[in-house]
Amino acid sequence: MNKDSSKNKAIIYGLSTEGYRIASSLAIRGMKVSLVDEAARMAITLKPEIASSYPNVSSLMDDEPLLELEPIDIAIKDASFLFFAPKIRKIGQEARTDSVIKLRDAMRALNKDCSVVYCLPTGIGGNSENIALIEHVTGLSVNRNFDYYYMPLTTGIPSEELLVGSMKSGDGSEISKIMNHPDLFKKLNVIDITSAEFVHAIKVLNFYSGRASILEIFKQARHSKISEGIGGNFTDVFLDDISNGLFDLRAISSSLTGAGPLMYLVNGTIKATESYIKYMIDRIRDILKNRDLKASRIKVVVAWGLDLNEMRGDKIELMYALESKLKDYIGDVELQYGSRIELYPSDKTMIIIACSRKDLENLKVKSSHVSDSLIMQADPACRVVE
Repeated sequence: MNKDSSKNKAIIYGLSTEGYRIASSLAIRGMKVSLVDEAARMAITLKPEIASSYPNVSSLMDDEPLLELEPIDIAIKDASFLFFAPKIRKIGQEARTDSVIKLRDAMRALNKDCSVVYCLPTGIGGNSENIALIEHVTGLSVNRNFDYYYMPLTTGIPSEELLVGSMKSGDGSEISKIMNHPDLFKKLNVIDITSAEFVHAIKVLNFYSGRASILEIFKQARHSKISEGIGGNFTDVFLDDISNGLFDLRAISSSLTGAGPLMYLVNGTIKATESYIKYMIDRIRDILKNRDLKASRIKVVVAWGLDLNEMRGDKIELMYALESKLKDYIGDVELQYGSRIELYPSDKTMIIIACSRKDLENLKVKSSHVSDSLIMQADPACRVVE
Protein backbone atom coordinates (compact mmCIF):
# COMPACT_ATOMS: atom_id res chain seq x y z
CA MET A 1 0.00 0.00 0.00
CA ASN A 2 1.55 3.24 -1.10
CA LYS A 3 -0.16 6.03 0.70
CA ASP A 4 0.71 9.70 0.91
CA SER A 5 1.76 10.03 4.54
CA SER A 6 0.25 13.51 4.69
CA LYS A 7 -3.18 11.95 4.09
CA ASN A 8 -2.83 9.13 6.61
CA LYS A 9 -5.19 8.90 9.53
CA ALA A 10 -4.48 6.75 12.57
CA ILE A 11 -7.11 5.46 14.97
CA ILE A 12 -6.01 4.23 18.37
CA TYR A 13 -8.74 2.09 19.88
CA GLY A 14 -8.45 2.41 23.66
CA LEU A 15 -7.76 5.17 26.17
CA SER A 16 -4.72 3.32 27.46
CA THR A 17 -1.25 4.52 28.43
CA GLU A 18 0.33 2.49 25.64
CA GLY A 19 -2.20 3.67 23.07
CA TYR A 20 -1.83 7.32 24.03
CA ARG A 21 1.94 7.13 23.71
CA ILE A 22 1.56 6.09 20.08
CA ALA A 23 -1.26 8.55 19.45
CA SER A 24 0.58 11.58 20.85
CA SER A 25 3.77 10.74 18.95
CA LEU A 26 1.91 10.50 15.65
CA ALA A 27 -0.13 13.65 16.33
CA ILE A 28 2.94 15.72 17.18
CA ARG A 29 4.53 14.58 13.91
CA GLY A 30 1.57 15.94 11.96
CA MET A 31 -0.53 12.84 11.39
CA LYS A 32 -4.30 13.01 11.78
CA VAL A 33 -5.08 11.01 14.91
CA SER A 34 -8.22 9.95 16.74
CA LEU A 35 -8.26 8.25 20.13
CA VAL A 36 -11.25 5.99 20.81
CA ASP A 37 -12.83 5.86 24.25
CA GLU A 38 -14.13 2.30 24.06
CA ALA A 39 -16.45 2.81 27.06
CA ALA A 40 -18.19 5.86 25.57
CA ARG A 41 -17.78 4.57 21.98
CA MET A 42 -16.65 8.00 20.85
CA ALA A 43 -13.48 9.08 19.05
CA ILE A 44 -11.44 12.03 20.33
CA THR A 45 -9.56 14.10 17.77
CA LEU A 46 -6.03 14.46 19.14
CA LYS A 47 -4.47 17.60 17.75
CA PRO A 48 -0.71 18.34 17.99
CA GLU A 49 -1.18 21.12 20.56
CA ILE A 50 -3.19 18.82 22.81
CA ALA A 51 -0.68 15.98 22.47
CA SER A 52 2.16 18.38 23.31
CA SER A 53 0.33 19.73 26.37
CA TYR A 54 -0.51 16.39 27.96
CA PRO A 55 2.39 13.94 28.45
CA ASN A 56 0.14 10.96 29.21
CA VAL A 57 -3.47 9.86 29.05
CA SER A 58 -3.92 10.31 32.82
CA SER A 59 -3.18 14.03 32.61
CA LEU A 60 -5.53 14.36 29.63
CA MET A 61 -8.39 12.64 31.44
CA ASP A 62 -7.80 14.53 34.69
CA ASP A 63 -7.85 17.95 33.01
CA GLU A 64 -10.80 17.16 30.73
CA PRO A 65 -10.05 19.78 28.03
CA LEU A 66 -12.61 20.54 25.34
CA LEU A 67 -11.98 18.05 22.54
CA GLU A 68 -13.55 17.35 19.18
CA LEU A 69 -15.60 14.15 19.21
CA GLU A 70 -17.08 11.99 16.50
CA PRO A 71 -18.85 8.60 16.46
CA ILE A 72 -16.49 5.65 16.49
CA ASP A 73 -17.75 4.15 13.20
CA ILE A 74 -17.22 7.41 11.29
CA ALA A 75 -13.70 7.80 12.68
CA ILE A 76 -12.68 4.22 11.90
CA LYS A 77 -14.00 4.06 8.33
CA ASP A 78 -11.50 6.71 7.20
CA ALA A 79 -8.49 5.21 8.99
CA SER A 80 -5.25 4.19 7.28
CA PHE A 81 -3.99 2.58 10.51
CA LEU A 82 -6.02 1.13 13.37
CA PHE A 83 -4.05 0.40 16.55
CA PHE A 84 -5.93 -1.93 18.89
CA ALA A 85 -4.78 -0.98 22.41
CA PRO A 86 -7.78 -1.21 24.78
CA LYS A 87 -7.80 -1.44 28.54
CA ILE A 88 -8.62 -5.02 29.59
CA ARG A 89 -9.82 -5.32 33.17
CA LYS A 90 -10.62 -9.03 33.18
CA ILE A 91 -8.20 -11.88 33.83
CA GLY A 92 -7.66 -15.35 32.42
CA GLN A 93 -10.23 -16.60 29.90
CA GLU A 94 -12.48 -13.64 30.69
CA ALA A 95 -9.71 -11.33 29.48
CA ARG A 96 -9.65 -13.12 26.13
CA THR A 97 -13.44 -12.84 25.88
CA ASP A 98 -13.30 -9.12 26.69
CA SER A 99 -10.61 -8.49 24.07
CA VAL A 100 -12.65 -10.38 21.45
CA ILE A 101 -15.72 -8.25 22.20
CA LYS A 102 -13.71 -5.05 21.87
CA LEU A 103 -11.93 -6.25 18.73
CA ARG A 104 -15.29 -7.01 17.15
CA ASP A 105 -16.47 -3.51 18.08
CA ALA A 106 -13.36 -1.88 16.63
CA MET A 107 -13.56 -3.76 13.34
CA ARG A 108 -17.22 -3.15 12.46
CA ALA A 109 -16.45 -0.10 10.31
CA LEU A 110 -13.01 -1.20 9.03
CA ASN A 111 -12.41 -0.04 5.48
CA LYS A 112 -10.33 -1.50 2.69
CA ASP A 113 -6.60 -0.73 2.61
CA CYS A 114 -6.41 -0.22 6.37
CA SER A 115 -3.55 -1.63 8.43
CA VAL A 116 -4.71 -3.26 11.68
CA VAL A 117 -2.08 -3.25 14.44
CA TYR A 118 -2.89 -5.55 17.38
CA CYS A 119 -1.04 -4.30 20.47
CA LEU A 120 -2.18 -6.72 23.16
CA PRO A 121 -0.10 -9.85 23.77
CA THR A 122 -1.64 -13.10 22.53
CA GLY A 123 -0.86 -16.71 23.16
CA ILE A 124 0.47 -19.06 20.50
CA GLY A 125 -1.92 -18.95 17.54
CA GLY A 126 -3.89 -16.02 18.92
CA ASN A 127 -3.41 -13.85 15.85
CA SER A 128 -4.89 -16.48 13.53
CA GLU A 129 -8.02 -16.30 15.65
CA ASN A 130 -7.98 -12.49 15.50
CA ILE A 131 -7.65 -12.45 11.72
CA ALA A 132 -10.47 -14.98 11.31
CA LEU A 133 -12.69 -12.79 13.49
CA ILE A 134 -11.86 -9.63 11.52
CA GLU A 135 -12.55 -11.36 8.20
CA HIS A 136 -15.86 -12.70 9.55
CA VAL A 137 -17.00 -9.31 10.89
CA THR A 138 -15.93 -7.21 7.90
CA GLY A 139 -16.12 -9.58 4.93
CA LEU A 140 -12.61 -8.43 3.99
CA SER A 141 -9.56 -10.62 3.37
CA VAL A 142 -6.18 -10.18 5.01
CA ASN A 143 -3.35 -9.15 2.64
CA ARG A 144 -5.89 -8.52 -0.11
CA ASN A 145 -8.15 -5.92 1.53
CA PHE A 146 -6.36 -5.10 4.77
CA ASP A 147 -2.96 -5.61 6.40
CA TYR A 148 -2.50 -7.12 9.84
CA TYR A 149 0.39 -6.61 12.25
CA TYR A 150 1.07 -8.05 15.70
CA MET A 151 2.86 -5.55 17.93
CA PRO A 152 2.76 -6.73 21.56
CA LEU A 153 3.58 -3.66 23.64
CA THR A 154 5.44 -4.90 26.70
CA THR A 155 5.45 -3.58 30.25
CA GLY A 156 8.50 -4.01 32.43
CA ILE A 157 10.65 -6.02 30.01
CA PRO A 158 13.64 -3.80 29.13
CA SER A 159 14.00 -3.51 25.36
CA GLU A 160 14.92 -0.83 22.88
CA GLU A 161 13.63 -3.00 20.05
CA LEU A 162 10.00 -3.06 18.94
CA LEU A 163 8.94 -6.53 17.81
CA VAL A 164 6.37 -6.57 15.01
CA GLY A 165 4.79 -9.60 13.37
CA SER A 166 3.59 -9.14 9.81
CA MET A 167 1.27 -11.28 7.70
CA LYS A 168 3.31 -10.14 4.70
CA SER A 169 6.55 -12.06 5.15
CA GLY A 170 9.43 -9.64 5.63
CA ASP A 171 7.30 -6.60 4.72
CA GLY A 172 7.36 -3.93 7.37
CA SER A 173 7.45 -0.86 5.16
CA GLU A 174 4.06 0.55 6.17
CA ILE A 175 4.41 0.07 9.91
CA SER A 176 8.06 1.15 9.84
CA LYS A 177 7.14 4.53 8.40
CA ILE A 178 5.23 5.56 11.47
CA MET A 179 6.63 3.42 14.31
CA ASN A 180 10.38 3.49 13.65
CA HIS A 181 10.90 6.81 15.44
CA PRO A 182 13.28 7.67 18.32
CA ASP A 183 10.52 8.96 20.59
CA LEU A 184 8.88 5.52 20.44
CA PHE A 185 11.51 2.85 19.79
CA LYS A 186 15.11 3.00 18.60
CA LYS A 187 14.82 -0.16 16.51
CA LEU A 188 11.95 -1.95 14.79
CA ASN A 189 12.22 -5.64 13.95
CA VAL A 190 9.61 -7.03 11.54
CA ILE A 191 9.27 -10.81 11.31
CA ASP A 192 6.54 -13.24 10.32
CA ILE A 193 3.59 -13.36 12.68
CA THR A 194 4.03 -16.90 13.99
CA SER A 195 7.67 -16.20 14.86
CA ALA A 196 6.60 -12.99 16.61
CA GLU A 197 4.28 -14.99 18.88
CA PHE A 198 7.06 -17.40 19.81
CA VAL A 199 9.68 -14.67 20.30
CA HIS A 200 7.38 -12.69 22.58
CA ALA A 201 6.63 -15.85 24.60
CA ILE A 202 10.37 -16.51 24.93
CA LYS A 203 11.03 -12.95 26.14
CA VAL A 204 8.23 -13.09 28.70
CA LEU A 205 9.20 -16.50 30.07
CA ASN A 206 12.91 -15.69 30.12
CA PHE A 207 12.26 -12.54 32.11
CA TYR A 208 9.59 -13.70 34.56
CA SER A 209 10.50 -17.34 35.18
CA GLY A 210 13.79 -16.17 36.67
CA ARG A 211 12.00 -13.79 38.99
CA ALA A 212 9.50 -16.47 39.95
CA SER A 213 12.40 -18.75 40.89
CA ILE A 214 13.81 -16.08 43.21
CA LEU A 215 10.39 -15.70 44.87
CA GLU A 216 10.08 -19.42 45.45
CA ILE A 217 13.55 -19.68 47.01
CA PHE A 218 12.81 -16.84 49.42
CA LYS A 219 9.49 -18.45 50.37
CA GLN A 220 11.36 -21.61 51.32
CA ALA A 221 13.92 -19.55 53.23
CA ARG A 222 11.30 -17.55 55.13
CA HIS A 223 12.85 -18.19 58.57
CA SER A 224 16.48 -17.98 57.48
CA LYS A 225 18.79 -14.96 57.26
CA ILE A 226 19.09 -15.13 53.49
CA SER A 227 18.08 -11.50 53.07
CA GLU A 228 20.87 -10.22 55.28
CA GLY A 229 23.75 -9.03 53.19
CA ILE A 230 22.14 -10.05 49.92
CA GLY A 231 21.26 -7.30 47.49
CA GLY A 232 21.37 -6.60 43.81
CA ASN A 233 19.04 -8.47 41.48
CA PHE A 234 17.98 -10.98 44.12
CA THR A 235 16.03 -8.62 46.35
CA ASP A 236 15.56 -5.49 44.24
CA VAL A 237 12.42 -6.95 42.67
CA PHE A 238 9.08 -5.61 43.87
CA LEU A 239 5.48 -6.77 43.52
CA ASP A 240 5.03 -4.16 40.79
CA ASP A 241 7.88 -5.76 38.81
CA ILE A 242 6.83 -9.37 39.17
CA SER A 243 3.18 -8.71 38.27
CA ASN A 244 3.93 -6.93 34.99
CA GLY A 245 3.86 -10.12 32.94
CA LEU A 246 0.83 -11.89 34.41
CA PHE A 247 -1.44 -10.97 31.50
CA ASP A 248 1.10 -12.24 28.98
CA LEU A 249 1.75 -15.44 30.92
CA ARG A 250 -1.95 -16.20 31.24
CA ALA A 251 -2.44 -15.60 27.50
CA ILE A 252 0.38 -18.05 26.76
CA SER A 253 -1.02 -20.60 29.21
CA SER A 254 -4.53 -20.50 27.74
CA SER A 255 -3.13 -21.16 24.25
CA LEU A 256 -1.19 -24.29 25.24
CA THR A 257 -2.53 -27.83 25.26
CA GLY A 258 -1.37 -30.95 27.04
CA ALA A 259 0.75 -31.19 30.16
CA GLY A 260 4.27 -30.82 28.85
CA PRO A 261 7.27 -28.99 30.35
CA LEU A 262 6.30 -25.67 28.74
CA MET A 263 2.87 -25.76 30.35
CA TYR A 264 4.46 -26.54 33.74
CA LEU A 265 6.94 -23.69 33.30
CA VAL A 266 4.29 -21.14 32.37
CA ASN A 267 1.79 -22.15 35.03
CA GLY A 268 4.51 -22.48 37.66
CA THR A 269 5.59 -18.90 36.98
CA ILE A 270 1.99 -17.70 37.28
CA LYS A 271 1.44 -19.62 40.52
CA ALA A 272 4.68 -18.31 42.03
CA THR A 273 3.53 -14.74 41.42
CA GLU A 274 -0.05 -15.25 42.62
CA SER A 275 1.05 -17.10 45.78
CA TYR A 276 3.35 -14.23 46.71
CA ILE A 277 0.33 -12.55 48.32
CA LYS A 278 0.00 -15.36 50.87
CA TYR A 279 3.74 -15.26 51.53
CA MET A 280 3.60 -11.51 52.18
CA ILE A 281 0.79 -11.95 54.69
CA ASP A 282 2.77 -14.70 56.43
CA ARG A 283 5.67 -12.25 56.70
CA ILE A 284 3.34 -9.69 58.30
CA ARG A 285 2.32 -12.37 60.80
CA ASP A 286 6.01 -12.86 61.58
CA ILE A 287 6.45 -9.12 62.15
CA LEU A 288 3.53 -9.02 64.58
CA LYS A 289 4.74 -12.10 66.44
CA ASN A 290 8.33 -10.89 66.74
CA ARG A 291 7.24 -7.45 67.96
CA ASP A 292 4.45 -8.72 70.20
CA LEU A 293 1.81 -6.73 68.32
CA LYS A 294 -1.90 -7.55 68.12
CA ALA A 295 -3.74 -7.57 64.78
CA SER A 296 -6.49 -5.39 66.26
CA ARG A 297 -3.93 -2.65 66.92
CA ILE A 298 -2.51 -2.71 63.40
CA LYS A 299 -3.37 -0.69 60.33
CA VAL A 300 -1.98 -1.82 56.99
CA VAL A 301 -1.57 0.66 54.14
CA VAL A 302 -0.97 -0.79 50.67
CA ALA A 303 0.94 1.87 48.72
CA TRP A 304 1.08 1.12 45.02
CA GLY A 305 1.58 3.89 42.50
CA LEU A 306 0.33 1.74 39.66
CA ASP A 307 -0.78 3.10 36.33
CA LEU A 308 -4.56 2.78 36.24
CA ASN A 309 -4.61 3.25 32.47
CA GLU A 310 -2.32 0.42 31.38
CA MET A 311 -3.80 -2.02 28.88
CA ARG A 312 -3.29 -4.89 31.29
CA GLY A 313 -5.45 -4.97 34.40
CA ASP A 314 -3.64 -7.74 36.28
CA LYS A 315 -1.93 -5.39 38.74
CA ILE A 316 -5.25 -3.87 39.75
CA GLU A 317 -6.71 -7.35 40.24
CA LEU A 318 -3.69 -8.38 42.30
CA MET A 319 -3.95 -5.24 44.45
CA TYR A 320 -7.58 -5.98 45.34
CA ALA A 321 -6.70 -9.63 46.04
CA LEU A 322 -4.03 -8.41 48.46
CA GLU A 323 -6.53 -6.10 50.14
CA SER A 324 -9.06 -8.92 50.51
CA LYS A 325 -6.55 -11.37 51.98
CA LEU A 326 -5.22 -8.76 54.40
CA LYS A 327 -8.71 -7.93 55.65
CA ASP A 328 -9.24 -11.59 56.54
CA TYR A 329 -6.43 -11.17 59.06
CA ILE A 330 -5.96 -7.50 59.92
CA GLY A 331 -9.30 -5.82 59.31
CA ASP A 332 -8.04 -2.23 59.06
CA VAL A 333 -6.60 -2.04 55.55
CA GLU A 334 -6.28 1.04 53.37
CA LEU A 335 -5.39 1.19 49.69
CA GLN A 336 -3.26 4.09 48.48
CA TYR A 337 -2.78 3.71 44.76
CA GLY A 338 -2.35 5.65 41.55
CA SER A 339 -0.32 8.84 41.21
CA ARG A 340 -1.32 10.44 44.52
CA ILE A 341 -0.25 8.57 47.65
CA GLU A 342 -0.80 10.34 50.98
CA LEU A 343 -0.30 9.02 54.52
CA TYR A 344 -2.29 10.17 57.52
CA PRO A 345 -1.54 9.68 61.24
CA SER A 346 -3.28 6.83 63.04
CA ASP A 347 -3.68 5.73 66.63
CA LYS A 348 -2.59 2.25 65.52
CA THR A 349 0.79 0.87 64.58
CA MET A 350 0.99 1.34 60.83
CA ILE A 351 2.56 -1.18 58.47
CA ILE A 352 3.01 0.40 55.06
CA ILE A 353 3.60 -1.95 52.14
CA ALA A 354 5.75 -0.41 49.39
CA CYS A 355 4.83 -2.23 46.18
CA SER A 356 7.53 -0.71 43.96
CA ARG A 357 10.96 0.87 44.24
CA LYS A 358 9.44 4.28 43.43
CA ASP A 359 6.81 3.81 46.12
CA LEU A 360 9.53 2.97 48.64
CA GLU A 361 11.47 6.15 47.91
CA ASN A 362 8.30 8.27 48.18
CA LEU A 363 7.23 6.59 51.40
CA LYS A 364 10.58 7.16 53.09
CA VAL A 365 9.81 10.87 52.82
CA LYS A 366 6.05 10.83 53.43
CA SER A 367 6.15 8.46 56.40
CA SER A 368 8.51 10.71 58.36
CA HIS A 369 5.57 12.56 59.95
CA VAL A 370 3.72 9.34 60.82
CA SER A 371 4.82 8.04 64.20
CA ASP A 372 4.80 4.36 65.15
CA SER A 373 5.05 3.12 61.59
CA LEU A 374 7.25 0.84 59.55
CA ILE A 375 7.60 0.15 55.85
CA MET A 376 7.61 -3.36 54.50
CA GLN A 377 9.12 -3.72 51.05
CA ALA A 378 7.09 -5.95 48.74
CA ASP A 379 10.24 -7.71 47.55
CA PRO A 380 11.28 -11.39 47.84
CA ALA A 381 12.63 -10.90 51.37
CA CYS A 382 9.81 -8.58 52.53
CA ARG A 383 12.44 -6.43 54.22
CA VAL A 384 11.37 -3.92 56.85
CA VAL A 385 12.42 -0.27 56.95
CA GLU A 386 11.88 1.41 60.31
